[in-house]
Parts: sequence; C-alpha cells; structure tokens
Amino acid sequence: MNYVFYDFETTGRSSNWDQIIQVGAILVNDTFDILDRFESRCSLKPGTVPEPGALLVNKTTPEMLKKTNLSHFGMVQMMKETFEKWSPAMFIGYNSLSFDEEFLRKTFFKSLTDVYLTNTNGNKRGDILGLVRSAHLYYPECLKTPISEKGNAVFKLDQIASMNGISHDNAHDAMGDVLATMGMAKIIADKAPSVWKASLMTMSKQDVGNIVQKEKLFCVNEYFYGKARPFVVSFVCNHPVYNWPQCFDLKNDPEDYFNMDMSTLKEAMKKSPKILRSVKDNKHPIIMNPTYANNFDTYKQLGMKKLNERAEKIKQNEEFGKKVSAILQEEAQEKQDLDSQLDVQAEESIYSGGFPDDKTKMALKEFQKAEWKDRLVIADKMKDERYNYFAKRLMYEEAPDIMPKDLYNEIHRGIAKRILSTNDEKWNTIPKAYNELDSLRAKYEEDGDEERLSITNDINNFLEEIEKKYQEA
Repeated sequence: MNYVFYDFETTGRSSNWDQIIQVGAILVNDTFDILDRFESRCSLKPGTVPEPGALLVNKTTPEMLKKTNLSHFGMVQMMKETFEKWSPAMFIGYNSLSFDEEFLRKTFFKSLTDVYLTNTNGNKRGDILGLVRSAHLYYPECLKTPISEKGNAVFKLDQIASMNGISHDNAHDAMGDVLATMGMAKIIADKAPSVWKASLMTMSKQDVGNIVQKEKLFCVNEYFYGKARPFVVSFVCNHPVYNWPQCFDLKNDPEDYFNMDMSTLKEAMKKSPKILRSVKDNKHPIIMNPTYANNFDTYKQLGMKKLNERAEKIKQNEEFGKKVSAILQEEAQEKQDLDSQLDVQAEESIYSGGFPDDKTKMALKEFQKAEWKDRLVIADKMKDERYNYFAKRLMYEEAPDIMPKDLYNEIHRGIAKRILSTNDEKWNTIPKAYNELDSLRAKYEEDGDEERLSITNDINNFLEEIEKKYQEA
C-alpha cells in the first residue's frame, strides 16, 4: 500500500475554531519513492482571528493571508479531491493523530464533506511521532535525540530531524515538515525494522483489535511525563462506551483483584499506577512481541513464565472482564451526564452530535455539486441545524453577494459578537489576540529582534482591519 505523508500549518491550536492555511502532502510507495505531490496555501476565512504566535511560527504574514487568491473552501476541495485520488493509502504525519487529523476531520465537517476520509474505504492512519518514541524505547541507539533540562529525550520534529541528518531548514512550512517526517520514517524503517513492521500492522482499529484479542500478552507503550513507558499487558475487555481495548498490566498479580467486590475493585482501578491500560486502537498504538519484556527490569525480574501464567489466568476469568466492563460503564455514564450539561457549539459537535441521516447525506452531496446560487435552497433541506448553519456560513464566506441581506447580516452580527467578546472564550478573539501580541512585542523588544518586531506591527494592523469590519456590524 502507498503512504501519504502530510502536514498542515494553521492559524492556531484549536481544531474547532482555527483554520488550515497551508497544506503539504506527498504520495510515496512502500519503498519511499515519490509518486505525486500536493501543496497549497489559502486566504484567511472571514470571521477567523489568527493567533499572532502561530503566524510567527509558520512564517505567515498578513499580506499572504490577504493576497492569496485561493479561498479556504477552495483549498479544502482541492485537498479532498487529491486525497481521494491517492486512496487507498496510509495517511501519516508527525503528531498528526492529535493535531493535523483533528483539523482535517473538523475542516471536512464544517465544509460538508466526508469526515472520515483517512480511515474508510481502505485507507489507514499512522503517526510518526509515536513511532519515533517507540523506536527510541526499544532501540535507544537508532536515533539521536536532544535532551531536555529534566534529562528526557525531546522528539520535536524541528530538533530531532536535523540531529539525525535530515535537512529541515524550512521547519514549520507544511512541505518542509512533510519531507522531514518522511525522512524520520525512513530512518526507523532502516534502523528499527521490527518497530516499523509492527507499526504497519496497527494503522486501523480493526487491525489493532485482531492483534489485541488474538495474542495472550504483548508489549505496548504510553508517553507521559516526558517519557515513553513500556507495559506488558493482557486483554481484559473492550471499553463498553469508547470501545478501546482495556488491558491488564502484568506487573500486577491478577488474582489479587479477581475476588474483589465491585466497590473495592472500582477504587483499585482508580489508584496509580493503574492496573489497566487503554490501548487506543484509533491512535496507532505500537504493539510489540512480549519477549521485549526482557528489555525492561520490572518485567524481566518476573520472567516470561510468570507473565504467561498471569495472562492465562486473565484469559480464563471471563467474570473479571464483566466486572471491569460494568465499572467502566458506570464511570462513563457519570462523565456523559456532566458533559451533557455543557454548552456545545456546532463547531464542537463532530463527535457528540451524531451522524447525518440519509436525507441529510443526500443534501450534503447535492450541496457539493451545486452552484452557489442554488446552495441556499439545498441548505434548507438540511434538518440537522449544524449542517444548515455550516452551509450558510460557507455561503457567507464564499458568495456573500448572492445571500439575502437579512441572512448575511444575521451571520455577520453573530461573528462580530463572538470575535469582539471581552470574555475568556473558547475561540480566539480580537482582545485575546491584542494581548498575545503585546506579550510577543515586549519579548522581541527585550531581545532586540527587529525583524519580528516589524512583523508584529503588520499583524497589529491586520487585527485592526478585522476589528473595524466587525465593529460596524
């Protein structure tokens, strides 16, 4: 199967509220020969307030955001068509499952297109950041890493790539980051081939589920407090709500927990270190042979014989799995009850608002094919308020001149209320952006960084233009 390495540069960190401004993607075969490329940059969406710090990091000037002829929606359509043409493939980035993939899904959601393009119709997803961390854990000599003040390995792409001989002069440019990510993948495939091969087997939920339930015990790792930490585990049950495999950490004796009543077991499951580890099957976990347990002191001291005995006990005790599942169900329900009380905006509802029904799906397809003059009528066929809102918001962004004046004013005033708010909102606002800019300006004045000071002045003028447009709403 081919691989698609991709990266986004964005106006900020929030996948709900910020936007993609640059896309870089490369299609390669399984020996990393480049087959095709896609690169594009778009203008700023009306009503989006960029984070000044993000623009400075990805070297995007206000002039670039204003003068780029391609709109955001236009770029999204081009990207979608390219990714569909390249499918089926494995879509891979660097920290992509936490960042780029969320931007991609929510961008498609708000653009009324297929949200799950990268993990349906034969496509799979991977993340080189997790792979780099795993390779460093199992084969410490395969990669050179910077070291933090706390003595931990640092895996930031702009630092680790150059240390391993990968040219990355154009860091935080989408295509520059794509090439660096591909370079890191090549190193792992060459220097830690068992980790690379294992990673290719866990790029879909189904693949992970098959391995987890088939193998009596196996190695996984999680990254927290600045380190990748290994666990030798055995499958207990799937989470009754989130469906992630729940696995028992075999450094513990399962018999100590089998006969606990529900209340005692629930408390034991809350204690740290946890006896259960979630294998996030949709986050490209790296699953390794259990013999790697001999690399890690705690498990090595127990020995493979005892680890296998403990795993067998878990496998034979179905009642324990049922008790764990019941406790997880109860905890998830408590959380859902709390979450249901939160005020969720349409932009945040991709996972909580449910899937579109068949009529809405038909209307979405019709919307994509129609001309702008016909899209308002189609939007009114969408009974799900989220899609109706997104459709009208797209018209505001792309074809404001053909909108009814009252509808245009309604959306315009709604945006003005959001971005001019002086409250601490979930999205970026004009006051927030000014505050951030003041902090950055003070830092650059102290450092004597005249070049960046000049850019902050340009950004300030740009924010004033946005503010003026919406103050008059």
